[in-house]
Amino acid sequence: MMLRTAASPRLGLMLAGLLLVGANLRASITAVGAVLVDIKADLGLTAAAAGVLASVPLIAFGLCSPIAPPVAARLGLERTLWLSVVALAAGIVLRSVPIVGALWVGTALLGAAIAFINVLLPSVVKRDFPHRVGSITGAYTVAQTIMAAVASVVAVPIAGQAQDGWRLAIGIWAGLALIAAGTFLPQLRNRVASAHPSLTATREDAAATPGAAPETSTGSRVALATMPLQSPWRSAIAWQVTVFMGLQSLLFYVIINWLPAIEQGFGVSPTEAGFHLFIFQIAGTVGNIVTAALMHRLRDQRLLGLGCSVFDFVAVAGIVLAPQFLIIWVAMAGLGAGSSILLALSMFGLRTRNHVQTAALSGMAQSLGYLLAATGPVVIGALHDSTGGWVVPLQVLCGLLVVQGVFGVLAGRARTLE
Repeated sequence: MMLRTAASPRLGLMLAGLLLVGANLRASITAVGAVLVDIKADLGLTAAAAGVLASVPLIAFGLCSPIAPPVAARLGLERTLWLSVVALAAGIVLRSVPIVGALWVGTALLGAAIAFINVLLPSVVKRDFPHRVGSITGAYTVAQTIMAAVASVVAVPIAGQAQDGWRLAIGIWAGLALIAAGTFLPQLRNRVASAHPSLTATREDAAATPGAAPETSTGSRVALATMPLQSPWRSAIAWQVTVFMGLQSLLFYVIINWLPAIEQGFGVSPTEAGFHLFIFQIAGTVGNIVTAALMHRLRDQRLLGLGCSVFDFVAVAGIVLAPQFLIIWVAMAGLGAGSSILLALSMFGLRTRNHVQTAALSGMAQSLGYLLAATGPVVIGALHDSTGGWVVPLQVLCGLLVVQGVFGVLAGRARTLE
């Protein structure tokens, strides 16, 4: 049977839709980090309260990730993705309006929308591009990183244009979400009867991963409902992927939300701090690209899991020990973070045998992982309030990065769920 490739018109259109949807996954969040000091001052928030605001999307990720697969099973994978992008646009607009509580409600809504997208995109990649999991995941991860970088660098200049300019700086990204929704709209016509990766898998899925279940002799689809498939909740490798996912996300969202404040504490101007956040994101793009190129050339991903953690450890320790070289440490942190997020997302497909398991592992790892990550901005903000500085919070991050390195090695082993 001829394998599906990105050369077919439908898959080419799907790839374009994936890239645009992926471009929305961080821009609406990183824009907040660049102006969090302004939001904090305007609304009279403490550092701990600002940390809670930064953690709201992550809490939504954790709570809503397990819901995504069953909702997609009922509505269809493509339709659920499209509705999620529309909800993302609505959440961005809502959090930007000057209504009491709207900032919090809108942030929660956009977090829920991104949670659905985060869970379902890896399943689409596994289903439609089973032999190109690393490269396709890398492509949409690069798209999200580039747009996140743009959001970081333009937020401060936009916010400075008017009083309460931070509202405009975090609200303009609704336009990008609407563009993605329009581009992805044709995919709704391609919805199949069992729309979500729920009960069936193609023979390509079975052949895509070593050790996959055999196909039947009577058709091109295997009824996975009749096969014993191990739940990720009972799998050691799934828990290792989950912890790695959570710790690398924790570091990323701490940096995105607190790096400008940390740098301003060292005397850096808001504009320069925003530019450093842009450098962090651009370096992350390089990390995405390099990791995608290396991933399938290595026997497994243990070296990558360790390497990205070491990069981030050195970067955070460097900020504490030699803050005069901030730009170097920021770039190193970006390389490590860009590598680790691509690695974590790719592991959903690489550690599973078909797109059904990919959706299950993605839901588990992102649910628990983002709940773990949500503690990061809050704890770091509280530590800053209690110690009056950033040294202790950064030391705590160094300790967590050691743990991340251990789980990066464990999750990087060439093993799959049964």
